Amino acid sequence: MTDLPGRENDPNDNPFAMFGNPEQMAQAMRQFADMLSAPQGSGPVNWDMAKNIARHAVVAEGDPSVMEGERRQIVDALQLADLWLNEATALPSGVSNPQAWSRSEWIENTVPVWRKLCEPIAERMVETMGGALGGGSLPPEAQQMAAQLGPLMGMMKQMGGMMVGQQIGQALGSLAREVVGTTDIGLPLSDTAALLPGGVASFSEGLELPAEEIRLYLALREAAHHRLFQHVPWLRGHLLGAVEEYAKGITVDTSALEEQIRGLDISNPEALQEALSGGGLLKPEETERQKSALARLETMLALVEGWVGTVVDAAAEGKLPSAGALAETVRRRRATGGPAETTFGTLVGLELRPRRLREAAALWQALEADRGIDGRDAVWGHPDLMPTADDLDAPDTFVKGDTAWDISKLEDGED
Repeated sequence: MTDLPGRENDPNDNPFAMFGNPEQMAQAMRQFADMLSAPQGSGPVNWDMAKNIARHAVVAEGDPSVMEGERRQIVDALQLADLWLNEATALPSGVSNPQAWSRSEWIENTVPVWRKLCEPIAERMVETMGGALGGGSLPPEAQQMAAQLGPLMGMMKQMGGMMVGQQIGQALGSLAREVVGTTDIGLPLSDTAALLPGGVASFSEGLELPAEEIRLYLALREAAHHRLFQHVPWLRGHLLGAVEEYAKGITVDTSALEEQIRGLDISNPEALQEALSGGGLLKPEETERQKSALARLETMLALVEGWVGTVVDAAAEGKLPSAGALAETVRRRRATGGPAETTFGTLVGLELRPRRLREAAALWQALEADRGIDGRDAVWGHPDLMPTADDLDAPDTFVKGDTAWDISKLEDGED
């Protein structure tokens, strides 16, 4: 056995010596618990800590406050875009208080929704980490010493919560550096329509197009999403519910976790964080229930994105010469995925992408051609009226089909 500083090399003296001085380790664990400092029953993750980590990540790469000139440009773009949309959709405005946010403000304002999305996975991760760190993954002599230390191992679950909080914070910090608004991933992350000047600038890099047109096009997309999320009352719960349903089928790869932990110095938080970072420990069970939730989510995301693309194209026609090129840029980003989708997978264990965007857009266009704008948008009136995945395969059948448009009958049937 290798000599340890400050003690003789006596294997019988302390079988837990390989993990360092017990008092030092206990102190480290108390520090971890202090970092959590979450009140009893507040959930598996300290979200204040996660927010701080995310904000430190964006500030480290530069996150200046929004200047008044930038704020005015964003607010004006959102208001003008919302005005243009009045001609393209029957749904009323969803923009009541347009804002311009820094990346740090985006983190602060979207955390409530992230909490709802992430906690099912976070809880499962924390429980598994607490069990692995507190028992089966440790060598026998460490487990024996753990029993003697008592309260020390009681902190292991808190330590797991800290690790998950760090992972969430880092992922949100990464995502905040990429987004342009509150609806990039297709889910309603805030009730407020907002764009990030820094995100708009990053999106514009490499595009040889007028900055004003890019800003207006992105404002059109943001405002169109908010019309849906504000005035289709069932949509928000439907989307978030599908994500939650899918998350319930995610498990933590215990064998991979134990492999990561084996041989680590459990008093070294940096080593543990490196081992536990990333989404590799999350794996879907692929149950029929989970597959159904995923199919429902992918179809609805495609329908949302297809509708937004349709109304934005109509609103921009004749006003934004670059609209076609910008639409194709957005479609490529959404269809092929990128760092934002990878980050979402790390947070929720799900690759979030509208795989059937073109088919959905074609269906909305066919509906408008057959029934007009009002008839197209009336489909959002009730979830039972919405196209299914099969309808995306045969849009003409859906458009020409005998659809019951009397929503009151659907509502009566629910009573």
